[in-house]
Amino acid sequence: MHGSVVIAGIGHTAFGHHPDRSTYSLNIEAVRNALNDTGVDKSEVDGLFVKFPTSRFEFMYGQKLAELLGIQPRIGGVWDQGGAANISLISFAAMAIDAGQCEIAVVCFADNPKSGTRHVYQKAWGHDEVYGWFGVPPGYAMIARRHMGQYGTTADQLGAIAVACRKHGARNPNAQLRKEITLDDYRQSKMIVAPLRRDDCCLVSDGGAAVVLMSAKRAKQMQVSAPVPILGYGQGQTSWEVAQRPDLTATAAAISAKTAFAMAGIAPKDIDVAQIYDCFTITALMTIEDYGFCRKGEGGRFVEDGRIEIGGDLPMNTSGGLLSETGMPGLQLVIEGVRQMRGAAAVQVPNARSCIVSNQGGIMHTHSTLILGQ
Repeated sequence: MHGSVVIAGIGHTAFGHHPDRSTYSLNIEAVRNALNDTGVDKSEVDGLFVKFPTSRFEFMYGQKLAELLGIQPRIGGVWDQGGAANISLISFAAMAIDAGQCEIAVVCFADNPKSGTRHVYQKAWGHDEVYGWFGVPPGYAMIARRHMGQYGTTADQLGAIAVACRKHGARNPNAQLRKEITLDDYRQSKMIVAPLRRDDCCLVSDGGAAVVLMSAKRAKQMQVSAPVPILGYGQGQTSWEVAQRPDLTATAAAISAKTAFAMAGIAPKDIDVAQIYDCFTITALMTIEDYGFCRKGEGGRFVEDGRIEIGGDLPMNTSGGLLSETGMPGLQLVIEGVRQMRGAAAVQVPNARSCIVSNQGGIMHTHSTLILGQ
């Protein structure tokens, strides 16, 4: 399937604060923009793959969205892997196209936790509420603390990721937060759950995003202007809760990436630009390790000295990532990967010909990987 399916179109809403907008409305706007980018009519869409809104689950959400879009897809539905779901849905859509189950598929996601409810992010975490575990940050903080203790990772090394993402986001006109920070600014930001500071944590955002998939053959027939081939994809799932894991510094990203690299027929050294899921800085650092860009425990040193900034060895999150562009989980990273492969990004990596994108869900419970080319 290497390169047989392409991302033919991309679209999104503005990111930030959308009071009085439903998730359906945001999804519809994003899908409309993606179809316009592709140059196809909605009547031609016969696959609809949807990540349900994180902040509010709703039964038969995908079918309701299809009705509101005015389409009747042959195949589709809603998937839940947290933030890993979007790339997983892209892989399912690609397999469905390859198997002849559909011809033109839309993958989309929208949520409104900033203007609506963010309860899902701050609620008690399982039965550990009796120990004071509320919200998502404490789990990542425990993982970060363990990584520091096991490998000597420093707060400044986490800060280097925040600095890079904010630097890139400041140059992205679509970013929700367009403000650079220095390492000293990072050191002064509010402590949320030690060792994680405010600038280690992603944004809370309203918005929608969508991509359109079809076969490379179909894209050529339809004269799609800028199709981007999918070279490889993979998934991995830890599934166990943080407290039950035998190793807090190993993630399923390693399994996911191994599968994607094997399918693409390339290695980490062949990647020109990366869009790495950065719900927290520690997530990005550990993903870099597990993807094989450096050895385990060396992620902290790898991200220092501008190495993940434009002009560095591995430019990362060139649109700002979840730390700066939007806190929406995952699909915006795919869209930026497509822009990089088209040569049309606001912060473009010169001569970039391959891009890896990561998605991650829960507290490193699930992982999905996508490799794009030209």
